Amino acid sequence: MILIVSILPIVALIDIIQNEFTGSNKLIWVLVVLFLPMFGSIMYFFMGKDQRLKR
Repeated sequence: MILIVSILPIVALIDIIQNEFTGSNKLIWVLVVLFLPMFGSIMYFFMGKDQRLKR
């Protein structure tokens, strides 16, 4: 359980940084994950992935 709590925000941040978003959505997601690591990561994987730009 501790491993998941530690790794999930890191994986979310890597995914956010590697992808393109419209406007300032990338910055907003990084801040959400940094300030609310567990909740922000879960929110990103459910809602944020839909906001990414298609390559």
